[in-house]
Amino acid sequence: MENKETLCAVVVTYNRKYLLLECLEALRKQTKPLDAIYLIDNFSTDNTPELLKENGYINELPPENLNKPWEKEFAIVNLLDGNVIKLFYVRMNENAGGAGGFHEGVKRGYERGYDWLWLMDDDAEPKEDALEILEPFLKMKNIVALSNLIVGTDNKIQYGHHQWRYLCGTQKKLTEILSFNDLKIKDFIEINFSSFAGFVISKAAINKVGYPMKELFIHDDDFEYSLRVNKIGKIILVPKSIIYHKNNSSNGLNIVIKKFLSINYEIIPLTSFYYLIINYYGFRNLIYIKKKYCGVIQALIAGIKVTLKQIAGIILFDDNKFKRVHITLSALLDGLFGNFDNQKPKKILKMKD
Repeated sequence: MENKETLCAVVVTYNRKYLLLECLEALRKQTKPLDAIYLIDNFSTDNTPELLKENGYINELPPENLNKPWEKEFAIVNLLDGNVIKLFYVRMNENAGGAGGFHEGVKRGYERGYDWLWLMDDDAEPKEDALEILEPFLKMKNIVALSNLIVGTDNKIQYGHHQWRYLCGTQKKLTEILSFNDLKIKDFIEINFSSFAGFVISKAAINKVGYPMKELFIHDDDFEYSLRVNKIGKIILVPKSIIYHKNNSSNGLNIVIKKFLSINYEIIPLTSFYYLIINYYGFRNLIYIKKKYCGVIQALIAGIKVTLKQIAGIILFDDNKFKRVHITLSALLDGLFGNFDNQKPKKILKMKD
């Protein structure tokens, strides 16, 4: 008799408790039942544990003062057939960012021996048949990871979550948008990048490539992971397997960054936080990845071009010029030298002018 392959979802959450409940309910309604869910709570401050307990997901609250992540196993059921789903609730002792959360979830799910891990954020809501549609493709040769089709609440495809992304060289565009016609008529499409909004990876792949890189904190941790996965096998997009993604804009990410910085953000323009995201975490991580996979020369050339453009914009249009230039230069140098002080934007913003 053929052994049954086990499937475990990995959900990372931070301060979006009501979206989290909707995500968990969608996972419990899958027509192909999950064996387990790893829920990584990135040290939420909005009473996420209390709401989980109130809704029957956990029956014990984590200790208040943690010096390391706390894990406890609970049991919930699939809402369609009553099958038991193991819920492993992990309360982190600090906000490790999306990268740190997925690192923790993938590591723990892999160590428990699950054959496939289904990664998603708390603002994801898989359709009831999302996993069932994916199942036949799990058995395809050389397929080591799969992506759901990510659709916004406006029913528009969010192409940026699954595509071809080019990193090295200058002959090709940075991204190649998938054909809408292909999405309608093909059962699957080979891609080289999938975000963690709906990413399924095999135990065999994790065994070879390891875990997501927690040091990246946020931005392009999924890109770096996809690059590693592509070296050992294929990533495919299955267009009929749909996840609704409720974060149609950058607003949710801005809220996370604002809370992480612990600053009275009402007095800081929203563009300041876009600046931090793009020109520190995003810029730093991309330069690091470019150096790692393309070499220091390409990373330096790309970094200098972006830095000059950003500094020109800062000088012409922005206030707080010193801090903004400081952030940009720090991102460039930290990316080149692989320095990952994820508190740096906070430190720079708190510096005296």
